[in-house]
Amino acid sequence: MRIFTIKSSWAAAAALALALAPTLAPTLARADDFINVLTGGTSGVYYPLGVALSKIYGDAMPGTKVQVQSTKASVENLNLLQQGKGEIAFALGDSVKMAAEGNADAGFKAPLDKLRGIAAIYPNYIQIVATKDSGIHSLADLKGKSVSVGAAKSGTELNARAILAAAGLSYTDLGKVEYLPFAESVELMKNRQLDATLQSAGLGVASLKDLSSSMEVTIVSVPADIATKLGAPYIAGTIPAGTYTGQTEDVATVAVGNFLVTREGVSDDAAYQMTKLLYDHLPDLVAAHKAAGAISLEHALDGMPIPLHPGAEKFYKEKGLIK
Repeated sequence: MRIFTIKSSWAAAAALALALAPTLAPTLARADDFINVLTGGTSGVYYPLGVALSKIYGDAMPGTKVQVQSTKASVENLNLLQQGKGEIAFALGDSVKMAAEGNADAGFKAPLDKLRGIAAIYPNYIQIVATKDSGIHSLADLKGKSVSVGAAKSGTELNARAILAAAGLSYTDLGKVEYLPFAESVELMKNRQLDATLQSAGLGVASLKDLSSSMEVTIVSVPADIATKLGAPYIAGTIPAGTYTGQTEDVATVAVGNFLVTREGVSDDAAYQMTKLLYDHLPDLVAAHKAAGAISLEHALDGMPIPLHPGAEKFYKEKGLIK
């Protein structure tokens, strides 16, 4: 009888464990357990900020595996989010808007309805840099020249199309169009195989710092009336003197806001934590790249072109940004 009692107790415990198993077992596929941070090319601004963000999340969210993925930036990032292949991504405001609308020309075959907002972060500045020898000093001077406009259908390339169109130019006016990431564009310029590069990035982007320290360059002005013609989300901006080697004066240009975007399916708790930790650790992001110095809670919702994630919305309500 004693043996039977032990077996019965064991059987009861086993039955209880089985009943509780669905509750106790880890759900490995949840966004809470895995965060893939979608960035851009390694020579841009998205990547170092993404690396810093991944460390912040990894340190502050126990049990969550975090990784960083280098991509072709905005357009690819947004499509990957829609496909469930990332949990948070960097993207340009105009790309986010076109993604929500399903702009096929921009690389979105249908409206991306799963995108959800986390925060407006820092502005990207349209930075057109030419070799000194090219003789390029204005947008009109780009006619007949070889220019890299960024990876095909990237956020940078969408910006290039818009800027040129507002200036009364098109790709057919250029001598040669190259669709290259930042670092590859710079290498061609160093080798005298390319006249200019258009890069949409935070100020002090590594690729252009490298270029300006290697050879004499001209930072090409984009007049304020271009921003007026384009309208939102474009605004007039300035590349301050000293941003790049040999740049002795401020240069007028156009800027467009960047956003952190997540997706439907990421839990409210994960989205809340990703939003809160962003603002709790701003000094760490600034240490990774000075462009993050423009990130502020005060402007977190400026120009948000898509619905907020409920988790992010909860955070902003706590902070009084949403009533």
